[in-house]
Amino acid sequence: MSMQLNLFGISEQTVGTPVINVASVPQRSPFRYPGGKTWLIPIVRQWLRQERKQVTELIEPFAGGGIVSLTAAFENLAANIMMVEKDEEVAAVWEVILNGQNNWLADKIFSYDFTMDNIKAELEKSDKQIADIAFCTILKNRIFHGGILAKGSGMIKNGENGKGISSRWYPKTLRDRILAIEHVKDKINFIRGDAFDILSENLNNGKAYFFIDPPYTIAGKRLYTHSDIDHERLFELVSKLRGKYMLTYDNTDEIRKLADKYHLCYRTIPMKTTHHLEKKEMIISDNFLWWT
Repeated sequence: MSMQLNLFGISEQTVGTPVINVASVPQRSPFRYPGGKTWLIPIVRQWLRQERKQVTELIEPFAGGGIVSLTAAFENLAANIMMVEKDEEVAAVWEVILNGQNNWLADKIFSYDFTMDNIKAELEKSDKQIADIAFCTILKNRIFHGGILAKGSGMIKNGENGKGISSRWYPKTLRDRILAIEHVKDKINFIRGDAFDILSENLNNGKAYFFIDPPYTIAGKRLYTHSDIDHERLFELVSKLRGKYMLTYDNTDEIRKLADKYHLCYRTIPMKTTHHLEKKEMIISDNFLWWT
C-alpha cells in the first residue's frame, strides 16, 4: 500500500490488495446493474462495522440495484435502511418488491413464456400499471446489453454460448431473490425521490451512514437515464454531512479536484470491469480509520 498527500495535505492511499472476486459475494439483487457495487461489498462491510455495533440508519440516495442496502439488511449491518431512487423504471421494481406485490412479480417472472413475440408484446403494452412497469424493467434489464436501461440500449444478440436474449434470463434465480427480500423488507423504507433532496434533508442526521454511489462523470451518460447531475453540488452537500459517509466515483482529474476543493479524504481501490479490465475507482469518506 502506498501513501501520498493530496493538495491539502490529506493522506491518499492506493490499495495494493487483489481485485475482489464478486463470485464470493452473495447475489441479493434482481438487477444486473451497470456500475453496481457487488465488487465493493467486502469494503462496505468494513465501513459499516467501524463502530463495532449495528448501524442505526443507512441511507442510500442513489439506490440503483440496491446491493449495499440489501446486504446491510440481510447481514444485520443496519437496523433501518432508506433506499432512494429517481429513475421511474428502477423505482417501480423496488416499490413492487418492497410494498406488497413481490409474490406477483416473482410468479410472473418464473412462469413467463419467454419468447420474442411475448417480449415485444409486453414491452409495447400501453397503459402499464406499476406492476407491469416493474416486470418490463426486469425484462429489459435481462435482455439488453449490459443490463443498460437508458435510451439507445439494444437487445443482446449472441449472448452467452450463443443463447441470445435468453442468456441472462434466470427465472428461478430471479424469483428466489425477490422472495428472499420478503424476509428483510421491514427494515427497508423505499422512497421514489431525488438524492439531492434526501441529502439536504439529512445534513444534520449525525446517526446516519450514507452510501452514495452517483452516476459517474464518464460512463454515466451511457448507462443511466438520469445521468446528468451536478457533481460539484453533490460534493458540497457531502462536505456538510454530520453523519458518516462513503462516496464512490471514477478516478478522474475532475473528481480529484472536487475532493481537494471540499477537503475530502479519498483512497483508490482496484476493480475489474465486465470486460475483465482492471481499473481503479475512488472511495471518499469522512474518515479511513476503518480501512484495513
